[in-house]
Amino acid sequence: MKIGNTNLKHGLILAPMAGVSDYTMRTLCHGFGCEMSVTEMLSAKAIHFGDEKTETLAKFDESCTPCAIQIFGHEPDIMAESAKKLADKFSPVAIDINMGCPVKKITSNGEGSSLMRSPGLASEIVKAVCSATDIPVTVKIRAGWDEQSKNAVDFALLMEKSGASAIAVHGRTKSQMYTPGTVDLDIIKNVKNALSVPVIGNGDIYTAEDALRMYEYTGCDGVMPARGVYGNPWIFKEILCALEGNEYTPPTLFERIDMAKKYLYMMIADKGEYTGIREARTQLAWFIKGLRGAAASRVEINRAETFTEVCEILNKIADNNVDIAEGL
Repeated sequence: MKIGNTNLKHGLILAPMAGVSDYTMRTLCHGFGCEMSVTEMLSAKAIHFGDEKTETLAKFDESCTPCAIQIFGHEPDIMAESAKKLADKFSPVAIDINMGCPVKKITSNGEGSSLMRSPGLASEIVKAVCSATDIPVTVKIRAGWDEQSKNAVDFALLMEKSGASAIAVHGRTKSQMYTPGTVDLDIIKNVKNALSVPVIGNGDIYTAEDALRMYEYTGCDGVMPARGVYGNPWIFKEILCALEGNEYTPPTLFERIDMAKKYLYMMIADKGEYTGIREARTQLAWFIKGLRGAAASRVEINRAETFTEVCEILNKIADNNVDIAEGL
């Protein structure tokens, strides 16, 4: 799979997720075989008005490259201006346009997946962004707005005609939100069969089996794990091993705990202790999910104020699950 001049051997891409695909998580995933990551979505209007906090979400370095920057908005001129500003400042591998977010505060502004109901405007946006920068422009879409309007194939064809270099398809409609087990592989397959640019499959990828099924059934050029990454950056290693015929060994209890500590340490290094701990709490809960005492530990983590306090809580939950680890 190729995006611009960048070759991706298997097309293993970390999906853009608000509050999840931050600099730290992208770095961890790249360390386990992720071939490309996409930032959290950035408001084009915020970039237009020079909001520094929004720009920090675009941060990346050699530890998490290649990396694409995702933007959202509904005004072609502002989208183009913001794309150029971000491309010139950060030199990402691509500018990705969000046309799939189903959250009400995004769609109510005519942005995200709402653009799938306005293909003409969506086309103008892609053309404007492509004209503003020399780097590839990609688009992330959904199956459609609802069950009665699954227009992903026609919409994707228009995005390709408008200049998009690749299309990522989340195989759910906006109405389905993130309901587990509802991804429509046929939609992804049909988009792949219709387009000449690379097509990336997204939705319900929690294991290597899920990824292989998507590759084989849809013929897609790449896969984009999203919620399967929660507390599990190893998913990329698992998929890579399956693709290359190598044995995969899941992380041990102690490796999970150590990774949670590493994640927290990196978050604090990036954002400071106060903000880093607070923004890490959700991800830390995913790292310990399923362990004995996880619920009580989450409550304690949500009250902790320092790196040392959180590490003590993580050590305690590890001690409480030693017998499980030894029985593996």
